[in-house]
Amino acid sequence: MSPDRPPTVPPPATTPPAAAGPVRPTDLDPAIAARLRRNADGLVAAVVREHTTGEVLMVAWMDDEALHRTLTTGRATYWSRSRSEYWVKGATSGHHQYVRSVALDCDGDAVLVGVEQVGAACHTGNPTCFFDELPVVQGRPSQPEGDR
Repeated sequence: MSPDRPPTVPPPATTPPAAAGPVRPTDLDPAIAARLRRNADGLVAAVVREHTTGEVLMVAWMDDEALHRTLTTGRATYWSRSRSEYWVKGATSGHHQYVRSVALDCDGDAVLVGVEQVGAACHTGNPTCFFDELPVVQGRPSQPEGDR
């Protein structure tokens, strides 16, 4: 090595799991796919809310192809981790989700799906999966610096 040249720094040995690419083939727009930060299984969280009320209905998982199908069909499509297959919400239950909006969060590791929910969102038959309230000790809100 010449004394005039700085030593070469080798590239990192591994890519962080969040940068993992799609696990299954997809037709998702490459510009959208490039913005996704997937977990080690190639998935991003999908937070689903009722588009008119903003009520959070459920959380599911999407890979690139599920997101592509959701964006191009207008029907909420997810990746089932337990069955290792795609599922369209309502295909078997009749409780459909018609997609009205999809937004990618600032980190690219979650999508917010606004839907028109027909029937129950939860597999238990409840309107939302978030029906089991937990007790919370109410803290005192912090005061602005000038109010102390």
